[in-house]
Amino acid sequence: MSLNCNEIDVILGELDLSGSFIQDIVQPGYDTLALYTYKNGTPKTVLICTKPDSCRINETRHKIPRNEKPLRFMEFLKSRIRGAKILSCAQIEKERIIKMELGHDSRISVMYIRLWSNAGNIILCDDAGIILDAMYRRPAKGESAGSMFTLPERDSLRQQKEWPVRTFNEIDASYQEKNPGSGPLTFNEKVDIWYSEYSSSLSRESLLEQAAKWYNARHSRQQNALERLEAKRESFKNAGLLKHQGDLILAFGYQLDGKTKFLECTDYETGKPVCIQIDPAKSVQENAVVYYDNYKKETSGITELDHEIELARKNLELLEQTYQTLQNEQNPVRIEQLLRHDSKPKQQEKKKHPGLDYTIDGWYILVGRDADENDDLLRHYVKGPDLWMHARDFSGGFIFIKNRPGKTIPLDILLYAGNLAVYYSKARKSGKADLYYTHVKYLRRAKDGPKGLVLPTHEKNLTVKLDETILRKLDEIHARSEYL
Repeated sequence: MSLNCNEIDVILGELDLSGSFIQDIVQPGYDTLALYTYKNGTPKTVLICTKPDSCRINETRHKIPRNEKPLRFMEFLKSRIRGAKILSCAQIEKERIIKMELGHDSRISVMYIRLWSNAGNIILCDDAGIILDAMYRRPAKGESAGSMFTLPERDSLRQQKEWPVRTFNEIDASYQEKNPGSGPLTFNEKVDIWYSEYSSSLSRESLLEQAAKWYNARHSRQQNALERLEAKRESFKNAGLLKHQGDLILAFGYQLDGKTKFLECTDYETGKPVCIQIDPAKSVQENAVVYYDNYKKETSGITELDHEIELARKNLELLEQTYQTLQNEQNPVRIEQLLRHDSKPKQQEKKKHPGLDYTIDGWYILVGRDADENDDLLRHYVKGPDLWMHARDFSGGFIFIKNRPGKTIPLDILLYAGNLAVYYSKARKSGKADLYYTHVKYLRRAKDGPKGLVLPTHEKNLTVKLDETILRKLDEIHARSEYL
């Protein structure tokens, strides 16, 4: 339930923002904004929420977490009104629209805060009423930069209705019981507690219910994946039998007549009769090689499966830790932020670039896996000072290490990139390759050449042998980034 017009007046009266200075602006989510204000030695954090059914403005004692990536509107407000003085702040004619006049470097700005459910917005205008920017850009409604901001027509019927100010007596009683001897709560404090604990859309209880559903769904999916891997690992336990069957074919192959599809013989280890399927069109040696090859595939598959099982278990542990963090967090704004970040479907996330990426000790590595990704990365995502690496004499992916001004790329980062260059090239089977690397500015596209073909200059050489420890570490980094 959003604040009504009379409740907004009570809130503004207690806030007494006129004469305050805006020290900082934080936007923890797309529908929430916090103004850090200061007046007469007293700091106040003013929370503004435009979320449907929770539109409000009030002082909060909660710490407002910053969004992982700075949001557009927050960055704009910082450039325009951080450090500004609030000249006046009042509701316009009971319309649930707050007009806040701001003075900064002899420049006047006006911020309109519309607290309408399903139509809330924060709009910053210049002193002539031209919109500079808005939290939600709505060109169809004239709420975008360059448009003239106009107030809605006065709704006389709505304003004639009685809008009682809620008392929140149950909150006051509960607080006094937990904190005997403390003074009565202000209306701001009651509103802050109510929306943090009792509101249906942004309360800690409702958010934890969402978190439980998110956890149960993800835990079930990851647990099932782990069980499938473990079952597959169990089926590989008899890989040694394939090698033994190959040995039996070589030992008793003289019995084959080129027509039968089975070799029946006595196992010289157990003394029991065995029947082994063979291909009559193949020689004894060729049939044995089939079993030996399958044996090699399964034994190598066991190693890969062990690694995948280990990663799956670590992801389950990470899921448990994340859920525990959500349960222990007392700040509903932070819970909402964590939940929004973790529960967004992967298909709705806009991929930042083609290929893969890894962040290792502050170094950012981009990986192209084919000609299209190589070309796209080279054209749009790297710059001259970035380092390029590629397997010599083998087709494969481009590896880029993003430049860090004033920093020299350490050897271990080169080895991580080198392992990626060998792994994503035709040299993977041999497990070793000569690489060359140079800065992107020294690459030249071959005239009339195929996509992704470049001619390097000023290159240096590096020989890299695939290192299982490094590859596992890279897998863990990638799995963790995919999870988060």
